[in-house]
Amino acid sequence: MLKIIERTKIWFTISLTIIFLGVAFMIYNGATTGKPLEFGLDFAGGNVMDVNINKSFNRDDVQKIVDKYVKDATVNKTNSGKAVEIKSGSITDNTQSKIFNDLKSKYKLNNKDLTSQTVGASVGKELEQKAIMALVIANILVLIYIGIRFEFKFGLAAIISLVHDILITLACYAIFRITINTPFIAGMLTVVGYSVADTVVIFDRIRENQKKSRRMELAELANTSLTQTIVRSIYTVLTVVISVLSVHIFVPSVREFTIPLLVGIISGCYSSIFIASPLWVIFKKRSDRKKAKLKAAN
Repeated sequence: MLKIIERTKIWFTISLTIIFLGVAFMIYNGATTGKPLEFGLDFAGGNVMDVNINKSFNRDDVQKIVDKYVKDATVNKTNSGKAVEIKSGSITDNTQSKIFNDLKSKYKLNNKDLTSQTVGASVGKELEQKAIMALVIANILVLIYIGIRFEFKFGLAAIISLVHDILITLACYAIFRITINTPFIAGMLTVVGYSVADTVVIFDRIRENQKKSRRMELAELANTSLTQTIVRSIYTVLTVVISVLSVHIFVPSVREFTIPLLVGIISGCYSSIFIASPLWVIFKKRSDRKKAKLKAAN
């Protein structure tokens, strides 16, 4: 039987180290660049160029042209691979003209093949607020669902593990200066659902074993349940990671979505095993001690 609960301090220390490192990078990034996190055009505002190439093309060729004038641009294929979308917060009218002229020369385009628009910072601010609200509502609904299906202590442990997953992902984004756009929010909501499903499997096994062995110590109960489910959890996360990693490698246009998925799914598997279950044991012991004191007082 695995001894996971006995090493709770180690698991918590690993997570807290990554989170604190992420916070340190956010502070450093904020002091040096004015931006703790690298918010993309969707949140910070900027310009979008849509260029109709009218035929299949190599995205890397377009990226090289764009990089000559703008270093922070995102280049994605659209319209079944026959058009390109160029997004950046630092594209000016001058650089836009230069980029389009190079593309026009390379792909024999006309002026009508270019459309552009500006995304205001106010729109990005509203999007940021709605994204945060979506994550908050998702976590509240998870707490209610698990609290009803199991008990409040299970729900609280699950919510803390979900917040852990979000903080770990944000830490990675801060450390590696990865740009955050709207696909990040979609990715995090997906991770919340995945992580909850993994956590519920473990909690369900804990509840079953609790009914069968009411005299079993809490640490032994949790360790037994984790031993019975850990192989399933690891195989599941490996299957998902391999699938998402394949998409990440071979479909560059969706990398803004696959990066948070990869980080969040791995973190979610870790938190389900090494964070949520130990937290439940801590909450359960504390609750049992309170009940014992009240019983002794009466």
